[in-house]
Amino acid sequence: MPIVPFAGIVNWLDRLRLQLSRHDALLILSVLGLICGFVTGIVIILFRLLVESSQATILPGGGVENYEALHPLMRFLLPILGGLMLGLIFLRFAKGLHVLGIPRVMERLIYHQGHISLRGFMLQFFGAAIAIISGHSVGREGPHVFLGAASGSLLGQYLSLPNNSIRTLVGCGTAAAISASFDTPLAGVIFALEVVMMEYTLVSFIPIMLAAVSANSLSLIVFEGQRVFDIAIIELGSLHELIFILLLGLVAGTASAAYVSLIQFISDKTQNMAFWLRNAAAGVLIGLIALAVPEVMGIGYDTVNQLLLGELGFYFILILVVMKIVATAVCIGLGIPGGTIGPALFIGAAVGGIIAPLPGLVFEGQVSDPGVYALIGMGAVMGAALQAPLAALTAIIELTHNPEIIMPGMLAIVIASLVNSELFGKSSMFHTLLEATGLSYHTDPVMQSLRRIGAASFMNRNFVQVEPILARDTVRIILDNNPEWILIKGDQDQMALMPAVDLLRIMEQQEEEEFDLLSLPATRYELAQLRMQATLQEALEKLDNSQADALYIEWYDQDHYWRIQGILTRPLIESAYHF
Repeated sequence: MPIVPFAGIVNWLDRLRLQLSRHDALLILSVLGLICGFVTGIVIILFRLLVESSQATILPGGGVENYEALHPLMRFLLPILGGLMLGLIFLRFAKGLHVLGIPRVMERLIYHQGHISLRGFMLQFFGAAIAIISGHSVGREGPHVFLGAASGSLLGQYLSLPNNSIRTLVGCGTAAAISASFDTPLAGVIFALEVVMMEYTLVSFIPIMLAAVSANSLSLIVFEGQRVFDIAIIELGSLHELIFILLLGLVAGTASAAYVSLIQFISDKTQNMAFWLRNAAAGVLIGLIALAVPEVMGIGYDTVNQLLLGELGFYFILILVVMKIVATAVCIGLGIPGGTIGPALFIGAAVGGIIAPLPGLVFEGQVSDPGVYALIGMGAVMGAALQAPLAALTAIIELTHNPEIIMPGMLAIVIASLVNSELFGKSSMFHTLLEATGLSYHTDPVMQSLRRIGAASFMNRNFVQVEPILARDTVRIILDNNPEWILIKGDQDQMALMPAVDLLRIMEQQEEEEFDLLSLPATRYELAQLRMQATLQEALEKLDNSQADALYIEWYDQDHYWRIQGILTRPLIESAYHF
C-alpha cells in the first residue's frame, strides 16, 4: 500500500467531517462561521476598495459617485464601454454561467447543496465591479452576498466538509456580506435566515451571528467606522402622521410592484438574445438615460443621502423614482451582474421624499424631518420587493440606532409588502429572477430538516463486507461478531445487502458446507453509492430516483483508498423526521 503523508491529519479531518455531518455540531460550526466571516470581510473590503478607488480615479473631483460632474458625452459612453466589456468577459469565460447575485446563491442552495464555483466567484467580483464603476444602475449588496456565500462555499469544499455544513457556511457568508456592507450585523443575520436559507435553527443561528460580527469588525477597522448613510437621530413628529406613514406604505408597495414587474418583463422578452448583446444593449440604454438624469448612475447612495437630508425638490424626486426603476430594470433584466438591494433603497428613499412634504400641508406646527419618511420608505420598498420585512425593519433600526422608528417602520413595511404581494400578486424579486431562467425556489419542512443533517451521521456502521461464496466456518465467525448487515460484493462491482439475521436463519436450517449468498432464499437489497458529504435529502432523492433499496457510503481510509464506511436505508432516513 502507498505511504500517504499527513495520514494523521487525514484521520483528524475525517473525524471532524463525521461530527459536522450531525445536526448539532454547534461548536465546530461556530469556529468555521467565525473564519468564514473574516474571509468574507476581506473579500468585501477588497471589492469596495477596487470600486471606490477606480471611481475616485475616473470621476471628476475624486468623488466616489460624482457621475453628475462627468461631461455628457462621457456619461453616455461610460456605460456603453462597461456593457461591452461585460459582454466580452462573459462570452469568453462564463461558459453558460449568466445568473449571479442572490438568485444564484438561492439556486445553488436548493438544487446543489450550496456548492458555488470559483468561476462564479471571479465573474461576480470583476463583473459587478465593472458594472458599478461604469455607472450601471445596480447595487453592490447583491454581489457582496454572492461573494460572501461563495467564500463560505469554497472554504467548505476545500476542506471537503459535508454538504449540510457547506449550506451553513453559505448562510454565514451571506450574513457577513450584508453586515460588512451596511454596518448592520443583525440585519445581515436576519437576511441570511429569512431570505436565503429560509430557516431559523440554533445550529445555524450562532455561526451566522459570529460570521456577521467578525466581518463587521474588519469593515469598521478598515473604513474607520465610516457610515454608508448620513442619518441623524430621527423620530416621528406626531402620531397623527401615521396616516401619511400608511400612505407611504401604499405608494412604496406600488413602486415595488412596478420595480419587480418591469424587471420581469424585460428579462422575459430578452431571454433569447445573446448574452453579450443584452449587456451591450443595457449599456446603450443606461447611457441615454444618464444624459438626462445622471443621478441614476451607479449605486446612487450620494443621492440617497441628499434625500435623507431633504435637499431635493418634489418634482425632481418624482423623476428620480421613475427613472431609477426604469434604469435598474434595464440593467437587471438585461443581465448586468449587479444587485437589486441598493436600487430598492434608492427608490424607497425617493418615495419617502415624495410623501415627506405632505404632513406640513395638513398639520400646523412641527412635523417629522424628511429623513424619517426617506428612511421608512427605504425599509418599505426593500421589504416589499425582496419579501423580507423582518430584515428590512432590522436594517432601518440598526441604521438609526433609534427604537422610535420601529412602530412606523413596521406599519409601512407591512402595508408595502401586502400591497406588493396581495394587491399586485408579485413574489420576491429573487424568486422572480429565478423563474425568469426557468427555475423555481420551493421548499418544505421535511426537506429543510433533511438538508440540515449529513448522511454520514445516520449511517449504520455495523456491517461486514464479504465475497459471495463463503464456507460455513467463515459464516460462523462473521456472525459471532453480531453484524446487522452483510454487504456482498461480487464480480464486476455487483453488490447486494442482506440482513445478518437472514444468513443466521439459513445457516441453522441448512447443513451445506458452503453458501452462495447471491442465490440463497433470503432478503437482498440493491445498493447505490453515496458520497460521505451528502445530506439526508440527497440520500432520499437518490433512493427515489434509482432502483436501489439502500445506499452504501464511501470515503477515504487512512491509506487514502476509497472504502465503504456505512450503510443507509430508507427507515434510517425516515427516523430523522422525528430526531
